[in-house]
Amino acid sequence: MTPPEDHEHRAEIVDRLYDVALDPMRFEDLIDAWEGRGSAADDPAIDAHMSRARVFLDRYDAARDGGGARAALDAVHRSAAFLSDGVSGVVACNRAMEQAFDIREGAPLSDLPFDPHDVESLSEAILRVTGGKAEKVATLRLRSSQTGSPVIVRITPVIAEAPRPVALVQSTELVWPEGFETPVQEAFGLTLAEVEIVRGLSMGQPVRDIAEARGRSVDTVRTQLRSILAKTETHSQFELVRVVLGLMDLSHPPRSERQAEGLVGLPFQTLRMPDGRRLDWIEFGDPGGLPLLFMHLDYGLIRWPASAERRAAQRGIRVIVPVRAGYGASDLHSKGTDHLAGVTLDYAAVLDHLNIRRVAVIALGADLRFAMNLSILRPGMVTGILGCAAQLPLRSRAQYERMDKWQRFILANARYAPRILPFMVQAAFAVAHKMGKDAFFRHINGGSPADVALMDRPEVRDALLLGSEVCLTKGRSAHEAFTRECIGSEKDWSAVVRACRVPTVLLQADQDPQTPVLTVRELLEDFTDVSAEFLPGTGQLLFFQEWETALRRVEPMLPR
Repeated sequence: MTPPEDHEHRAEIVDRLYDVALDPMRFEDLIDAWEGRGSAADDPAIDAHMSRARVFLDRYDAARDGGGARAALDAVHRSAAFLSDGVSGVVACNRAMEQAFDIREGAPLSDLPFDPHDVESLSEAILRVTGGKAEKVATLRLRSSQTGSPVIVRITPVIAEAPRPVALVQSTELVWPEGFETPVQEAFGLTLAEVEIVRGLSMGQPVRDIAEARGRSVDTVRTQLRSILAKTETHSQFELVRVVLGLMDLSHPPRSERQAEGLVGLPFQTLRMPDGRRLDWIEFGDPGGLPLLFMHLDYGLIRWPASAERRAAQRGIRVIVPVRAGYGASDLHSKGTDHLAGVTLDYAAVLDHLNIRRVAVIALGADLRFAMNLSILRPGMVTGILGCAAQLPLRSRAQYERMDKWQRFILANARYAPRILPFMVQAAFAVAHKMGKDAFFRHINGGSPADVALMDRPEVRDALLLGSEVCLTKGRSAHEAFTRECIGSEKDWSAVVRACRVPTVLLQADQDPQTPVLTVRELLEDFTDVSAEFLPGTGQLLFFQEWETALRRVEPMLPR
């Protein structure tokens, strides 16, 4: 017979689950209710309630502040797009729509530059999509009455509170954003004439039309194009346009966060894997320098402080940062894929694509397992590993008990109750959406004064906010990828550490809320081939505080 106090504990946890599903800001109450009651993780009734509560949490995600219809529209930057219910006309539109079609919010659909028959077809398609009488996505081919060229529109339903359901209508009509010439010129060192050629190609103009518009011969434009390809390190017009469109996306930071100062957007490069998945990466530093692979932690911290990125360039270091599966536009691995092997092979694929045979690695937190596994799967590729605030494979409940509350709650459940983790992580991401990433970082790392103080440094704050956009913005939530990362990090990967034969040095923090000094010292007794140096006054974000020390330590490891 179940003791009465267990019934009370179960009832309290169930209440907190639904509280969080309806208002994620109550997440701290759930953590407090869960603390010390690990048996709840094995309770089938709790499991069933969690599945139901996740339905409510999904609805919250769809309708949270800044979400819904307006967020769907705000996420479209480079092509003309608008919201419509099919009856009232243009409910809302983006800047590209205003530029491309001279259309404003509130305009009737008849103002669109299509013939009446096409406008009627568009209205009917919107009504079918919003009424659930068509596929989730409808596509129409229309003809512009302005240019005579075909225009493809994609119509998707949007979940939002509104008098009538609306759809997002996105066209193939691309628009060059105002002022975009400057970041393109600065990013690649192009002349103004070369920028104009890039602009024409990005907007779909053939070389002959660009030459005619500029009063130049086709051969002259082709010569300039060869110079552009060399400066942008691209190998074709297609690759050039893809890079520029990626930079265009990065030039529109989400409205919820202040734009980073001193950091410019970097173009994402893309690799298609044999299984069809998309895998992105970025690079900074010296393009011709010694290669350094940077592993971005489960927060997706793909950028460095501006001065650190400049220093890498000055020191002749080429920094390559693959965006792991499920972060940014990189596709998740298929279900059932071994996470450690899958991520490791993705890293190897990017390096192979770049023809990099030897590389040093900086790994944050538990990313150490990926660096070590890469050295095992590809002998000779990894020349050295520097772990920053690294996590070694934990082996006891006592080591989880030493963590701060937030870290303990997520990671202990990742190890001992992984089936409940998706709800927990999704709720935590919803809290971060609500609070803002700045406040959320400060909150969960509140037990580390060093980390909290670090957030007051503008350069560091900018790097964290801009870098983590692949993890969390209004239009993106990598909670599923984060869940897989946590579950993978808490498995026993001791065999990987023992099999690693490359020099491995750890820079460890004395205020790490996840891996305290005592835990690190205990684990180092098991892994005698790994050396560690403790840096005073540092926390989990050690790299962003001590990047100069990190670069000094990793430089001897770089392949010469």
